[in-house]
Amino acid sequence: MNTTLFAVRLGLARGWTEFRHTLTSKADLGSYLLNSMVFLAVLLFMSGNDMENTALAGTGVSQATLSMPGTLAVLLVFGGVLSTAQLLATDREDGTLLRAKATPKGTHGYLVGKVVSVSLMSLMSMLVLLVPSVLLIDGLEFTPAGGLTLLWVVGLGLLATLPLGAIAGSLFPNPRAVVGVLVLVLMALIIVSGIFFPISMLPGWVSWVAQAFPVYWLGLGLRSSMLPDAALVEEVGGSWRHLETAGALGAWAALGLLVAPFVLRRMARRESGTSLEERRRKALQRVG
Repeated sequence: MNTTLFAVRLGLARGWTEFRHTLTSKADLGSYLLNSMVFLAVLLFMSGNDMENTALAGTGVSQATLSMPGTLAVLLVFGGVLSTAQLLATDREDGTLLRAKATPKGTHGYLVGKVVSVSLMSLMSMLVLLVPSVLLIDGLEFTPAGGLTLLWVVGLGLLATLPLGAIAGSLFPNPRAVVGVLVLVLMALIIVSGIFFPISMLPGWVSWVAQAFPVYWLGLGLRSSMLPDAALVEEVGGSWRHLETAGALGAWAALGLLVAPFVLRRMARRESGTSLEERRRKALQRVG
């Protein structure tokens, strides 16, 4: 049997097993779903607020409806980038990645497994927020076209963010460094990408910088799937720009899928029992 195909099959099985294990662990499940529950409570609190004194006044778009796509985008970005990077750095520190390296195509299988498990948990955290919101928040409705748009935007969004998380996890020495740096970077991108407020409120050069990253396009794509066309008054060019969204997310996905395996293999080649023992020694010193 082809070793690469065998590694992919093992990775799929590994990812499903890790997902099932997460579902049985209260601590792991809580860490994934807590943010969804908090966001849901905030959206329900805002559900009665109208968009007065804005360009959306009188359109029937409430503050909760406008914030919903951005909230889903945040969950997907943090799940795809931060969770992947943190899990990879943790597995690198405790020797899991070193053991995977010892088997033929083990690094490939490991990466496939992480993609599967993180994708499933990210989708679950989004559904925990999305389903109650559709039922409880007035004005949040889906058309068949909007549902299809949501599916392809989320799919491309995962493909665009998961490789970035793998690259970040390969570059940072430990999970603490991953969290400390990535949270700041992701929050900065979320702020300038118009996730929670119109990007037109920002200086022109900031909006151009934001459009170079996938966070902006993910937010735009999710807004196009859930908001009425009346909300276009706050968008760049007055259009949902589906072709540009697919192209930008697809380009980031292609770039990440090309670079991530190379970075991961290079990092795995540097892994050894000596380097693992040195990291454990430093970790024990920090604890002590």
